[in-house]
Amino acid sequence: MSQANWQVHKFGGSSLGDAACFQRVARILLNEPPGHIAVVVSAMGGMTDALLSLAAAAERSGEVPASQLSDISSRYLTTAKSLLPDSALKDLAADHARDLGDVEDILQSVALVGSAPARSQDLIAGFGELWSSRLLAAVLSEQVAAEGSALAVHWLDARRVLFVEHTDLGPSVLWQRSRAQTEAEFAGRAPGITVITGFIASDAEGLHTTLGRNGSDFSASIMAALLRAERISIWTDVDGVMSADPNRVPEAAVIDELSYSEAMELAYFGAKVIHPQTMSPAVEGAIPIWIRNSFNQKARGSRIGPDGDSGELIKGVTSIENVTLVNLEGTGMIGVPGTADRLFGALREAGISVILISQASSEHSICFAVPARHAPVVRDIVQQAFEAELDQGQIQSVEVQSGCSIIAVVGDNMAGIPGIAAKFFGTLGSAGINVRAIAQGSSERNISAVIDLEDATRALRSVHSGFYLSAKTLSLGLVGPGHVGSALIAQLAAEVGQLRATFGLDLRVRAIATSSRMLLDDKAIDLKDWQSALDTHGEPLDWARFSAHVNAEHLPHAAVIDCSASDTVADRYLDWFADGLHIVTPNKKAHSASLNQYDALHHLRRKHNVHFLYETTVGAGLPVIETVRDLRQTGDDIYSIEGIFSGTLAYLFNVFDGSRPFSEIVRAARDSGYTEPDPRDDLSGLDVARKVIILGREMGMRIALEDLQIESLVPEGLQDGSIEDFLTALPAHDEAMRARCEQAQAAGKVLRYVGRLSAQGASVQLEALPDDHPFARINLTDNVVRYESRRYSENPLVVQGPGAGPEVTAAGVFADVLRLASYLGASR
Repeated sequence: MSQANWQVHKFGGSSLGDAACFQRVARILLNEPPGHIAVVVSAMGGMTDALLSLAAAAERSGEVPASQLSDISSRYLTTAKSLLPDSALKDLAADHARDLGDVEDILQSVALVGSAPARSQDLIAGFGELWSSRLLAAVLSEQVAAEGSALAVHWLDARRVLFVEHTDLGPSVLWQRSRAQTEAEFAGRAPGITVITGFIASDAEGLHTTLGRNGSDFSASIMAALLRAERISIWTDVDGVMSADPNRVPEAAVIDELSYSEAMELAYFGAKVIHPQTMSPAVEGAIPIWIRNSFNQKARGSRIGPDGDSGELIKGVTSIENVTLVNLEGTGMIGVPGTADRLFGALREAGISVILISQASSEHSICFAVPARHAPVVRDIVQQAFEAELDQGQIQSVEVQSGCSIIAVVGDNMAGIPGIAAKFFGTLGSAGINVRAIAQGSSERNISAVIDLEDATRALRSVHSGFYLSAKTLSLGLVGPGHVGSALIAQLAAEVGQLRATFGLDLRVRAIATSSRMLLDDKAIDLKDWQSALDTHGEPLDWARFSAHVNAEHLPHAAVIDCSASDTVADRYLDWFADGLHIVTPNKKAHSASLNQYDALHHLRRKHNVHFLYETTVGAGLPVIETVRDLRQTGDDIYSIEGIFSGTLAYLFNVFDGSRPFSEIVRAARDSGYTEPDPRDDLSGLDVARKVIILGREMGMRIALEDLQIESLVPEGLQDGSIEDFLTALPAHDEAMRARCEQAQAAGKVLRYVGRLSAQGASVQLEALPDDHPFARINLTDNVVRYESRRYSENPLVVQGPGAGPEVTAAGVFADVLRLASYLGASR
């Protein structure tokens, strides 16, 4: 046996819930490379609790709970019948019937004496593993036979080879006796599969006993040591050991490699890892343990071994909930030997386990944490232990704080690295979480903090993001998934993966809002399927929930992308700035509002140190605003800015030559997304006027709408009413526009809607320009902007290019998002 290359697999109750699970497990094992395979199995899911409930019922009622026992038996036999032919079922059912008789005898004894001692409970609970292991062995035998394979399948009752004695620290393996029995059992055994009962063993007298909760994991580790196995695979219903509880931390990821020490620390603090005690046989033999998912066999899983170094400083963030914090404080403790011994001796005598200890170097106080279930008695125990000191005033107080939680970060690589503790506590502080006590061992493998229970999930998320997420992780909420918004979503969907892989930039659209509904996702919305998700899982719009969700405390940065043209949305910018949200937008409403609103906007932006990016409010994706800033910030004086600022109006008057009705061109432009949702925002000149105001304010001018001369192209009487009513009535005014076009053509000119801005004033109006004028020679939706300044006086600076359309505007917004990310190089 010592020369055999054994592999040990362990399947828990979650992997053995029903017939389909047994078939899946059998297929996993039969797909393993040929060799010596030992399979340790737990009871079927929920079976152990069901069996123990029988003992409790018999103890309580004084009768054998026959109906409950029948239900348990029926579940098992129904599963077996769906998996096995009658020939194989016969022997299995016979063994099961004998076991049921034994169970009834034990229950009868419990009922007669009205007590269920530990040995009786052990006997009853152990039948679950006997039944599941026999069934798996039978299923494997049938599948092997059906495939015509010569692979041997064996079944082993672990009580024949595994012997333990129970101590204060739990079951202790009698290694010499167990090894001798194992050698005898497996001597000369050919390669094949041996199915072994988990959880149960024999004591020193050869009587039935169990290994306690998590006993099947312990069984697997022991058998691996006895067989000198090469590896242990623990099959569960998760892809591996997670960096945090995924139910509370959406960003939790599988940890590829852990050391034994890291796994023990994480398990101690509540992570769903193999129990620390159960690992000890594997640790002694340096046998690697793999945590795998029986429901997702393609997942690599997590490897726990002597050296789990995979480069990360922190392997996991975990917590223990429902903790009570006790603080013993007094001047009489200073320099007095034995104080800690008395304290913890009293707790030991009372059977209270201490989870965490923290003591001030002055010895003025000792702080410790215990499970919350001990809260009612722990104060009395401590006060009794120090009754004399309390009476004499040498100890001033025994404070008990319930409703606490312990959060811990774990990682071997923390040792010797400055700044880890600072980052841990700084992250908690940034999230507004108060730390009540701290502890760190000299190994520096673990840093723990006691916090309020109500802060536990927030703390887990904040600390996990602080260590695991890129500093350039942005939580994004998109408002207005219309023409521009949906184009932006498509562009983000195509690029976010590449941005994350290449630059570490993690853009997460976690919320999308229309005017009436919203879609929220804890991690990130699937941008390739957002529309159907919004239709199916969307909910009524709640701005408070939307904002709070985007502004997640556990993510480094948060921003709202406003792709609407809504005043209502723009009015929310002040609140978003106050909440610390950055804003990226092509919406002109906020930046061209009254001067009081404009001043308040930038005051609040500066106060809360947030960014406001709005390059696309003028010129879509063109660097129009950026050019103004560059000129001013480098010391130039801008004399005037003029141009065609509306891609919509550029398109309309490039296309309109009198051959087609003007109203028809307007409707077509709206349907193509070249106009605002309401074309009157373009035709009224207000859209251009807002852009001129934005540019004027960028120049440092105190300018508002009432300061502009604005020519509206919306016919009198059509300013109000619905959009459709306007489009329907517009053809009646085509003749006036046609006449104006013909008049310009007769003079060798073309119609262009021009905005002008200088120290002398500002205007937006339809002008007839010579056909050789720079503004006359533009492509369909081009914007063209002419800057005259001290440096560019003789030959003005011109910026020209597409100034309308969903794709180019969305690209400009995307560029602003990337620009924002470049500003946010460090966590807030």
